[in-house]
Amino acid sequence: MMIDFTQDKTRPIWEGYLYAVLLLVMAIFQSVFLQQYFQRCFVLGMKVRTAIMAAVYKKALVVSNDIRKESTVGETVNLISADAQRFNDVTNFIHLLWSCPLQIALAIIFLWFELGPSVLAGLAVMVLMAPLNGFLASKARKIQIDNMKYKDKRLKIMNEMLNGIKILKLFAWEPSFQNQVEELREEELKVLKKFAYLSSVATFIMTCAPALVSLATFATFVGVSPNNVLTAAKAFTSISLFNILRFPLAMLPMLIAAMVQTVVSKKRLEKFLGGEDLDSDVVQHDPSFSKLTGFYVFSNCYLNINTHFTLHFTPVNVSIEINSGKLVAVVGAVGSGKSSLISALLGEMHKKTGLINGSLAYVPQQAWIQNATLRDNILFGSAYEKGQFQQIIEACALGPDLELLAGGDLTEIGEKGINLSGGQKQRVSLARATYSEADIYLLDDPLSAVDAHVGQHLFDKVIGPKGLLKDKTRVLVTHAVSFLPFVDEIIVLKDGIVSEVGSYNSLRASKGAFAEFLDTYAKEQSNQDQSHRGKNTITIFHSVKEPKNEPIKGQRLIEKEAMESGQVKMSVFLQYVRAMGWGYTILVIFIYFIQNVAFIGQNLWLSDWTNDAIDYANMTYPAWKRDTRIWVFGVLGVAQVFLANASVSASRILHSKLLNNILRVPMVFFDTTPTGRILNRFAKDIFTVDEAIPQSFRSWILCFLGVFGTIFVICLATPFFTIIIVPLAVIYYFVQRFYVATSRQLRRLDSVSRSPIYSHFGETVSGLSVIRAYGHQERFLNQNEKTVDENLKSVYPWIVSNRWVAIRLEFVGNLVVFFAALFAVISRNSLDSGMVGLSISYALNVTQTLNWLVRMTSELETNIVAVERVSEYAEIENEAQWITDTRPPEKWPEEGKLQFDNFKVRYRPELDLVLHGVTCFIDSKEKIGIVGRTGAGKSSLTNCLFRIIEAAEGRILIDGVDISSIGLHDLRSRLTIIPQDPVLFSGSLRMNLDPFNKFSDEEIWKVLELSHLKSFVFGLEEGLQYEVAEGGENLSVGQRQLLCLARALLRKSRILILDEATAAVDLETDDLIQTTIRKEFSHCTVLTIAHRLHTIMDSSRVMVLDAGKIVEFDSPSNLLDKHSHFYSMAKNAGITQTDVTVL
Repeated sequence: MMIDFTQDKTRPIWEGYLYAVLLLVMAIFQSVFLQQYFQRCFVLGMKVRTAIMAAVYKKALVVSNDIRKESTVGETVNLISADAQRFNDVTNFIHLLWSCPLQIALAIIFLWFELGPSVLAGLAVMVLMAPLNGFLASKARKIQIDNMKYKDKRLKIMNEMLNGIKILKLFAWEPSFQNQVEELREEELKVLKKFAYLSSVATFIMTCAPALVSLATFATFVGVSPNNVLTAAKAFTSISLFNILRFPLAMLPMLIAAMVQTVVSKKRLEKFLGGEDLDSDVVQHDPSFSKLTGFYVFSNCYLNINTHFTLHFTPVNVSIEINSGKLVAVVGAVGSGKSSLISALLGEMHKKTGLINGSLAYVPQQAWIQNATLRDNILFGSAYEKGQFQQIIEACALGPDLELLAGGDLTEIGEKGINLSGGQKQRVSLARATYSEADIYLLDDPLSAVDAHVGQHLFDKVIGPKGLLKDKTRVLVTHAVSFLPFVDEIIVLKDGIVSEVGSYNSLRASKGAFAEFLDTYAKEQSNQDQSHRGKNTITIFHSVKEPKNEPIKGQRLIEKEAMESGQVKMSVFLQYVRAMGWGYTILVIFIYFIQNVAFIGQNLWLSDWTNDAIDYANMTYPAWKRDTRIWVFGVLGVAQVFLANASVSASRILHSKLLNNILRVPMVFFDTTPTGRILNRFAKDIFTVDEAIPQSFRSWILCFLGVFGTIFVICLATPFFTIIIVPLAVIYYFVQRFYVATSRQLRRLDSVSRSPIYSHFGETVSGLSVIRAYGHQERFLNQNEKTVDENLKSVYPWIVSNRWVAIRLEFVGNLVVFFAALFAVISRNSLDSGMVGLSISYALNVTQTLNWLVRMTSELETNIVAVERVSEYAEIENEAQWITDTRPPEKWPEEGKLQFDNFKVRYRPELDLVLHGVTCFIDSKEKIGIVGRTGAGKSSLTNCLFRIIEAAEGRILIDGVDISSIGLHDLRSRLTIIPQDPVLFSGSLRMNLDPFNKFSDEEIWKVLELSHLKSFVFGLEEGLQYEVAEGGENLSVGQRQLLCLARALLRKSRILILDEATAAVDLETDDLIQTTIRKEFSHCTVLTIAHRLHTIMDSSRVMVLDAGKIVEFDSPSNLLDKHSHFYSMAKNAGITQTDVTVL
């Protein structure tokens, strides 16, 4: 109508104004309805995501052990991060499934009115495009599945590396693991590249589509009959309609692809949510008579640890009856099924029958500590009662430890209890159980990680016949022979079968397996009269300091996650462009620019042609024009491919920088940063760099050039328009700045508030058995809801801010349309109809493009934040260099002499010293025992040898070489440690022993024989290639410990450090390990940090540490004569002078 109006100069002018106003009103209506619809959809999407996260969490609390073994922690976390997000994205656009076809239908009907049957030619082209798109979508899906597979693998390794980072550092194994991750990353990038090429083909087809369609239609229209004249009105109305078609046609394939990805996610979710639950009534809790008898009966419970390979030691047929208020000890060799028995009582295994009455409390073998304050860890959701709390703290010997901790019982404890020693963790775990006031206590070897006298104290005050729990039913798995005379009943397990049950005396009398076991180990017990017992325990009591309310230095361990604010620095953009390569970037922008010019050119040509249409009745379609048009779109395709290459290389550079640096960061960083946060960098942020940034970069260039072209054309048609550009641009600029700033901050808040969700989830999965035992699932569900709600607080305003900006921008766009029409009316006498048509059809298009431009600017900025976060972790200060110019001699240390020279150390600059000036000399081949109560600085001493913590002053010399002068790897690869917690990585057994493949199979079999694992590994069908599960789950703790011994034997270094390596094994295995160490390491200097004194009675000297100083350092026999610190410790453990001479 507008075009007819400008052609027909006789019509009254008001008609023109009416048309212009109508255009404006319609456009405003359209905006309001569209935004309302988007708001509804996005909120729905948010709700869907939240629901999925809640469902996965809820399921994780009840999932059975078999299913838990199938998916690693990494994969489960992926369900709530990646897969839930996919559902969210699809829900946002789900309604397009019906509205797209509707829009297409309407547009076609209108086109029919304009051009008649020749529309069908255009339609045919569109229909032909569909199967092509379908084919591309299915290819993309295959690639996507591969991509997820590599991502899962990479995150799994990363997760383990971060959890076992200390071991990697101690053994100088980082390069091997770095290579593993880099290899997976390369595979992942290959897949990404394929995906990028595919999507560039798809984009090429998409941009060609409207051009080909209009080409086909007009050619047919003009060619069908000579009467058809392409007038301006017809041509530009049709072009506007074709433009309307573009959106639904572009969206459909995208929607289909998104649906396809969601279907993949749906399958993963279904598999997890459909897994079988723990059978909650395997163990019947019958509260009705718990107070009277509270005993459990098991008859015939077949416990199956793992359905895939029933290990050789699963308790097969256990029938036990335990009466209320009794203390029952469970003893047996490593792998005889003691922990399995406890799992059965908890209902974590397959069990045919069994009955438990009363509530449970559980202390696992490896303590599970939450990232919360010490007090919260003990209360575990119960109310705080000061008197009872103090009493339990003292009974669990935590008093002195609280005095050492900066914040008392309000000290925050890091993830996995990182700032507590092994013994402290175990005691906190025991205190938690005691505080819970349950009826039945299952204690899985809680005394192994603590020193002898602390163990004695715990037994007397908590577990034993006079302890706090004396009226409760207690099942105690233990290796400590000294406590056995004081228990009511002993259950002896052998190869998963109960070999004997009875009291201590009756079992000794019956001369069975138990009696032999005792005779070998209880020598020292018999010649110690009971009168000594409990004399020294008085020293342990201290009053617990009342915590003051103001936060104390060192109380907060986990720092709040850093968050950049304000505008993203230009340097970040430059960093990304640098990573892509300048050449690529400039080339890409140039090609896009050419393409845009060509696009405008061909439309100008079209308007020329329609003007000719008035002069000539008919005109053939020249060949050169058609060719140029096709060629222009060909060039665009090439640009896409370049961009694909560039973005993949950027991803590679950023990831390898991040990985490289994280492995070189000092240990302190890992102690103060939750794993979830570091993992978030490798998962979410790298995902953004891989997939989102290239996408938004591409769209941004297209949008920018699009808007630019539109304004150019309108000004060309109606020069008046230039006057309006400036005020509109100003409005636009302010809206855009205001919005981008808000949106960016909200996005940052979103990613920061996401980390706790994943951290909490990971923590829950690792502490499942504890949470279930106490029956605290409900509380953890609520906790999870809280963290998710925190996150939604930043998601919802972000959605609303998007709508706010959209309404304002569309209004600006609508004004552009209005003015273009208005000026056309005003200056109709000087214009030709073709130009008017062109300018209005362009203006109608501008609204969407403007909206997209801001959207893209903000998205690009938001996504670039990922580059910022990745580079933040890629620039953390490193520990010392791995290899320096001063390299020690090839065979260093040949003698293994150690010298500490006024050595002082602190964990972090702001904290107090842990070692106060240690000075001593250790000769080569000496065997040194290091003792002292928990927290005296025993482990810190070993950390210093490996330079896990650097000296505050003083130095350490090994064979006369100052260890601070050489590279870390040179140092660490020449020392060997058998750490306190045996850490294994998923991979083959062989990889766990020798990640660099330095040794031959014979050597490995030899060390397995020495570490008493040969028969076990020989019995596995895969042998050395046996797959160890994540964290070594499919081996018992004792076997893991033996593997760590094998690692040490392989390295054959001159200095060996044992960090209470025998805490988790029973006496027989302990004996094996000790003998092996004595024989195989006789030519080495050995430092043993001991909790069980009898393991170090044959040392050449014993070092007694207290509060970071050496109090005594002499041979055991001299120390026993002196009535020293050591003497009182030995007395507690029941060791007398005669025993030493025997040894």
